[in-house]
Amino acid sequence: MTQLLEEVIAKLKALSDNEQDAIAAMILEEIEEERRWDSSFARSSDVLAQLANEAMTEHQTGKTEALDPETL
Repeated sequence: MTQLLEEVIAKLKALSDNEQDAIAAMILEEIEEERRWDSSFARSSDVLAQLANEAMTEHQTGKTEALDPETL
């Protein structure tokens, strides 16, 4: 366990049971959301590669134009 996590846990122990449960629920939700994102991203690599190839083809065939930050 990292030093930072040990410090956080020490501070959490001083909170009420309800506060501890609320923070624990937020942490678990964040961990699950990260797992879902990683899984979704891993499944989409083929689609992302295809989109990147399409974008490069459009650029190489002159179907794109330079982006001017002043007009954004």
